[in-house]
Amino acid sequence: MKPVLTYDIGIAGAGIIGLSLALELNARGASVAVLDARAALGGASTAAAGMLAADDPHHPPQLHQLARYSVSLYDRFLANIAQRSGLAVPYQTHTTIQYQDDGSSLTLAEKSVDPRQLAAAALEAARRSGIRLIEHCRELQLDEDASGIRVQPLHGSPLHARSLVHASGAWYRGTPAIAPRKGQMLRVGIPASMPLHAVHRSSSIYIVPRTHGPQAGSALIGATEEDAGFDVRVAQSDLDQLRSRAAALLPELASPHAAPQLEAWAGLRPATADRLPVIGRLSGHQWIAGGHFRNGILLAPATAFVLADLLDGKVPAVDLSSFNPRREMDRVFAHPVRYSITRP
Repeated sequence: MKPVLTYDIGIAGAGIIGLSLALELNARGASVAVLDARAALGGASTAAAGMLAADDPHHPPQLHQLARYSVSLYDRFLANIAQRSGLAVPYQTHTTIQYQDDGSSLTLAEKSVDPRQLAAAALEAARRSGIRLIEHCRELQLDEDASGIRVQPLHGSPLHARSLVHASGAWYRGTPAIAPRKGQMLRVGIPASMPLHAVHRSSSIYIVPRTHGPQAGSALIGATEEDAGFDVRVAQSDLDQLRSRAAALLPELASPHAAPQLEAWAGLRPATADRLPVIGRLSGHQWIAGGHFRNGILLAPATAFVLADLLDGKVPAVDLSSFNPRREMDRVFAHPVRYSITRP
């Protein structure tokens, strides 16, 4: 019989939300284990553009307070990750040009980061901090008692934790429902004649330049929104349409010769029915931090702080009533005994 590993908190999902929470709990003195179906950060976290768009006018109004709180934490969040990992995560931009539907535009003091740089640093920080990372867990069997929850992977040693947080993004299978929403994106080279240092964004397109690191001199153009299940294939016709929309804002991006396509990919956004996150207690010893949709990178610090406060029995700094998991589950919740984090 394999020995039972004991931790204060278990986290199912090693994306940026799960790792940010693990780092915050670790900093508060908790022992933490993070489990994932595949390799860490293999989902939506590294597919994002990285805009810290707290004041995006297209956000649901209920999101604004949490988003602004998260932005207020970001300098500290990045400094902590850099100190623990030895890897700096610079801001890529500091300004966004927001194009309004009436033809006007706003200039927003809004930053962006490169999610790939953030992911690499967060993962290294977790490893150096002694957080247990258990990857390639295809299925977890959960059993609760008065002392906590026992988590049995399909393969590997069981673990016991006081609480388990579900943070597996679009792969969460339970109540409340979280579904994948596919987003295709491309990265293009920026013409030498067009220095680009600000994000350009409308209701139908965004252009996010990379100014530091290995992708400097290029820009991300995104993104589609598709109800396509777990299909992550890209279609050149869709990418061409994204480029055409981008060129309506910045005509220099129209030419694939002047602005060559460097790569393309698709990510799966975790979406609830109302497009708001679910943050809080499910039942018993189970909690959730999910459904962040387009805003996982933006909301990672705030989600980590408020959920760590809840787990500590403290009152969070912001009102979480709009993100209560029970808003969708009062009618249908049944205590789960098996939880799949299988990825197709």
